[in-house]
Amino acid sequence: GLSPADLAMHVVLPEVDGRLFAGVASFKESGARDPHLEFARPAHRAEPARIASIADRVAAWTRLRQTPPPDKFPALVLSTYPGKPWQMAHAVGLDALASAEAILDRLGQAGWAIATGPALQEALAADTIAWPLAEYQRALSQLSDTLRTDLDSVWGPPEADPAFQDGAFRFAATRRGSAIVALQPERGTPQRRDDDYHDLSRTPRHGYVAFYLWLRHSQQADALVHIGAHGTLEWLPGKAVALSGDCWPEALIGDLPVIYPFIVNDPGEAAQAKRRIGAVTLGHLPPPMADSGTPDRFVRLESLLDEFSNADGLDPRRRDRLQSDIRAEAQALGVEDDLGLDRAASTAEAITRIDRFVCDIKESQFGDGLHVFGRADPGATPFDTAASVAGEMENLHTALAGRRVPAGPSGSPWRGRTDVLPTGRNLFTTDPRAVPTRAAHAQGVKLAEELVRRHLQDEGEYPKGLVVDLWGSATMRTAGEEFAMALHLLGVRPVWDAGSERVSGIEILPITDLDRPRLDVTLRVSGLFRDVFPTLSALFAQAVRALAERDEAPDWNPYAGHPVQDRVYGPAPGSYGLSMGELAETFTAEARAAAGQAWLDASAWAHDGDRITRDAGGIAARVAGADAFVHPQDLPETDLLLAADYAAHEAGFAAAKAQSGGRAALYHLDNTRPETPRARTLNEEVARVVRARAAHPGWIAGMKRHGFRGAAEIAATLDHMAAFANLADVVAPHLFDLYYDATLGDAETDAFLRAANPEAHRAMTDRFAALQAAGLWQTRRNSILSRLGTS
Repeated sequence: GLSPADLAMHVVLPEVDGRLFAGVASFKESGARDPHLEFARPAHRAEPARIASIADRVAAWTRLRQTPPPDKFPALVLSTYPGKPWQMAHAVGLDALASAEAILDRLGQAGWAIATGPALQEALAADTIAWPLAEYQRALSQLSDTLRTDLDSVWGPPEADPAFQDGAFRFAATRRGSAIVALQPERGTPQRRDDDYHDLSRTPRHGYVAFYLWLRHSQQADALVHIGAHGTLEWLPGKAVALSGDCWPEALIGDLPVIYPFIVNDPGEAAQAKRRIGAVTLGHLPPPMADSGTPDRFVRLESLLDEFSNADGLDPRRRDRLQSDIRAEAQALGVEDDLGLDRAASTAEAITRIDRFVCDIKESQFGDGLHVFGRADPGATPFDTAASVAGEMENLHTALAGRRVPAGPSGSPWRGRTDVLPTGRNLFTTDPRAVPTRAAHAQGVKLAEELVRRHLQDEGEYPKGLVVDLWGSATMRTAGEEFAMALHLLGVRPVWDAGSERVSGIEILPITDLDRPRLDVTLRVSGLFRDVFPTLSALFAQAVRALAERDEAPDWNPYAGHPVQDRVYGPAPGSYGLSMGELAETFTAEARAAAGQAWLDASAWAHDGDRITRDAGGIAARVAGADAFVHPQDLPETDLLLAADYAAHEAGFAAAKAQSGGRAALYHLDNTRPETPRARTLNEEVARVVRARAAHPGWIAGMKRHGFRGAAEIAATLDHMAAFANLADVVAPHLFDLYYDATLGDAETDAFLRAANPEAHRAMTDRFAALQAAGLWQTRRNSILSRLGTS
């Protein structure tokens, strides 16, 4: 792999300049050893094969620039994530189907030979384009012996592939004049879709390999436009960066220019596309945000709380009556269950927490529909978007003309990062050597204090063993706020070089400066974190070693006097994700146990800089000894029910903890408003999201504007609720009642789902029924049971 300095100098900083990543051109080799100097001078030696690959890429971009628009053949590719037909063309925050139509329309206006056709969701569900086996085999012969051997050993003959029929591969694709619009094939089998998705060790199947070879060799595409975050090509087996011809991403994409509209707030996965397939990642706006306000069913509760606030201290009898009324109303609405309040809980505490929860919901926001690339979104925003939507389409056209697209930073404009505007620029990220920054450290201290405060409030003591879930993209976005939080929990702070502001070490805070003990913290890091921030795992390990050597009381320093043990765990080199497959959606005790084991297996490697070793027993012991878990979230544009990853990581830990027995407090640390971070239990956060976004008529109305894709998003939220209920038991029955009432129980929404995406409607009906049958949702409403056909 590359050292942190090489990664910064040869990858990260050139990205800031807006350069395309062409791969490695030379390697350092030692020359002859001078016996007098006792030194062998290292020098760069050009690698002919890599030089040829770079030249081919330059030539392809040059051809793209020189070819007139009417003679160009673009391929627009849409994702199949997460492998469900009703989720066709999924993209984070983007209506990829509408965006593809918008792109085709713009290309047609610019003189490309684009034709009209039926709605893409209909065409892609029905149309296929065939490629004869003989042509595939000729193209396949140009791949290395290593790759062909791997392909055959894993998948057998091409005739056995699910996409093979009547002597040819058949791709879900449709023609629009000179353009092809296609669905990216499954890289593996649908049953193992989630397992395969982020795993670099899984060889893609023949149908997947054939698709990219077909685009290049048969269709001779001039450029590939992958619409939306994100696909699977950049996650295929091979090196993390500086790929070779034996790496699947490079072998399949070859010299084909890749242009990748990508949500501007996801720097980590955009970097993966830049570094592994040489993509131009064009940032696009997240969806516009709308205020949740007070839900209709909360109006009386909010009124009672306001009346209580005015009466408190003035009229004791009226105050006491209002307290009783507030608790009764909160109980009727399920709010006390959401907050885990015992009926015998202190009235003062209950009122305070109920009031805070109502305010949290009122102050929440949700995405108002999906963004359409290069099109203005409805609704007002606190920042100007006109230049962004114009720049998105203009810079796509610039890239397809083979011209340079200016570089731009990545981050969330809804979290104050207005420097990412206008969007449409080629995304870059931060220098990992400067993480965490001073500002990130200051925010990390606030996060640590909020987490400790909440645990003390709930448990009456400090955490004895805390697992912190860290993701690479979030660390890039916040410049390391979450990691700085973990350091502060240890009682440690970073040290920065005065000139460069790069992190050069740590400083142990004296125990006398702390108002609490040092905490025993274990980091569970993602695969992207492992790749981009090896210096941070080394820094954390350095801190643990230093603390173990200090002469401090063990009740104030849990590391003192004990052998040094690893405290940073994550996936194996080359592996990403948690490999849970369909376990989260399989409602059996055996599946829950298997999901917990999958979490442990995907976290079984100890990380200390470049030293990565398997230590399954170590992570199992850390989980067994943990009494708290926290996942920090910085993005305002998303929530834990909008993506499957949250349930896999957060509820997956709960399932892993269940394997060892005991109990751990589960926290979701809301860092979306830096000035007021908020630690909530996982039950509270799920309840907040269901009430403030999922069951909100405004969110559902926004999704209805997007037809097929909007219906898919509504169905996906139910899947994610189900995963949290199954793996962590944190979704109360009344929350499923609320979501049912807002979707299938609402005549207008039910009709929309049936018409726009019948398979999504069927999937929701089946999911609700399965939840009821498994005992994960026990509604007391006979009307719901009747509609579901259960009793």
